[in-house]
Amino acid sequence: MVTRGVAHLALAVILSSVHTAVIFQLVWAFRSQISEPVAELSYLSLLMAYASYQLSSNLLAYCAIAGIAHALDYYRRYRERELATTRLSAQLAQAQIRALRMQLNPHFLFNAMNSIAMLIRHQKRDEAVRTVAGLSDLLRYVLEDTRELEVPLRQELDFVERYLAIEQLRFRDRLEVRIDADQDTLDAQVPNLILQPLVENAIRHGIAKRTAATLVAVTAHRSDDTLVLDVMDDGPGLSSADRMGNGVGISNTRARLAQLYGQQQQLELRNAPSQGTIATMTLPFHTNPIAGLEQE
Repeated sequence: MVTRGVAHLALAVILSSVHTAVIFQLVWAFRSQISEPVAELSYLSLLMAYASYQLSSNLLAYCAIAGIAHALDYYRRYRERELATTRLSAQLAQAQIRALRMQLNPHFLFNAMNSIAMLIRHQKRDEAVRTVAGLSDLLRYVLEDTRELEVPLRQELDFVERYLAIEQLRFRDRLEVRIDADQDTLDAQVPNLILQPLVENAIRHGIAKRTAATLVAVTAHRSDDTLVLDVMDDGPGLSSADRMGNGVGISNTRARLAQLYGQQQQLELRNAPSQGTIATMTLPFHTNPIAGLEQE
């Protein structure tokens, strides 16, 4: 920093001196036409008088120009760092989506295949074919190498509905599914595959842990500039330690939300008033992808 300051000072003195010398030669050549007092001054007197004024003006002008150039360069580098940070965040969020796809619970797939085998064993071929088709669509969506970090809520709910339809084969009449989203929320942008870990959590720690549990409900509504998503079950509640939000799925969900929306989001797990657990996710309501998250 000191070396750069000394270099700027030396350059300012040199440029100011050269500029002053050139302009002074013009003044000296046309001194008689400027004014009579100027014409009567000697070369050295006029040079000293002119230099004392011009050099200080030139130095001030140089400092002003150098300051503006430095400010513009600082702003350019700041924008480059900001853009690089945004791209890095987008790449990391995309990597988290890929990791989420790869960690789709293997037990879910095994249970789905067992349910299909049971349908075939009981001669329910049409239902078995529909289930295979549904599972195929689900896996195609999960394994698809999409670059979308956000998707419309209607697309996310469609995935959840397909997921729960296959889980209903496993639990049969025990599992009731309710999906209720206000019409004005369906075009809202949400993180891709953000509901799946919450729904899976409700199945694993709610329905599967309590024989009397029957309900998994997903609701969505808008509150001013906020989108509120609830995933509820009527299982045993938060008595189980792994339902306190420290599991891999919940922790990953929290990290993704924080990365995409900063302080504008929240994920809260709490006991339902009567029985079970409610996972409430609040996001900034927007219908267009957030600027800077678009993939190249």
